[in-house]
Amino acid sequence: MSDVKPDTPEQSETLLGDDPFKGAVPGKKPTMSAGGQAAYFSCWDIHAYYGESYIVQGVSFDVREGEIVALLGRNGAGKTSTLRAIARVDDPALRHGEIWLDHQALHEMKAFQASRLGIGLVPEDRRIIQGLTVEENLQLAQIAPPVGWSIERIYDLFPRLGERRKQEGTTLSGGEQQMLAIGRTLARDVKLLLLDEPYEGLAPVIVQEIERTLEQIKKLGMTTIIVEQNAIAALHLADRAIILDMGQVVFDGVSQEVLDNADLRQQYLAI
Repeated sequence: MSDVKPDTPEQSETLLGDDPFKGAVPGKKPTMSAGGQAAYFSCWDIHAYYGESYIVQGVSFDVREGEIVALLGRNGAGKTSTLRAIARVDDPALRHGEIWLDHQALHEMKAFQASRLGIGLVPEDRRIIQGLTVEENLQLAQIAPPVGWSIERIYDLFPRLGERRKQEGTTLSGGEQQMLAIGRTLARDVKLLLLDEPYEGLAPVIVQEIERTLEQIKKLGMTTIIVEQNAIAALHLADRAIILDMGQVVFDGVSQEVLDNADLRQQYLAI
């Protein structure tokens, strides 16, 4: 991907003012649902950088309330970077574009502010806090409002966590840590769940268990974006698929279309 940067430091701070991206290929405007109502979540023409490395290059898409979207692409396509930009973490730095959730503008917020408004990111590295038990990790997530699921409800979803509630979180198996990472996010009042590689490094039997959990979350109608290298598993779970290539959207449509199109999968997913 090319390294592109705004002309001046002042411009690099701009999101919606003077536009350093004039002349760049624009992202598509988020579509509107039936009746002209805005999508529940939209990102519009977002551009994000790690330092001077131009990673997210005009990504636009929308998500309906209750929908599960699989954000797919080869390694280096910009999937995780897009997810992190949505969650408003410091890296990558969002330099242009708009991000909206339930009529609230997120694009000028910090991560903690976006979290308060309902963004729930489950990072790839899980970030279980060392020295705290399973239950303490969950309690810490609820130390400030808005509070989401009760701890007992999380244990109902993940009985294994209930059995290990007094065990230090970092001593759990990989699959159990993934359950804890998801449960910790649900402990907040989440409007948009962002899952970054939830099957990464897990044994097939544990992947199936996480899949069953995500199916339960789907039945509950929780709006979700999932980034996953196991594209087939993600496509079977998701309602829609968005494929990125070189930091740009190259496909946005129903998941079944990707499952049925071998040429598309080979070109952009190498499967």
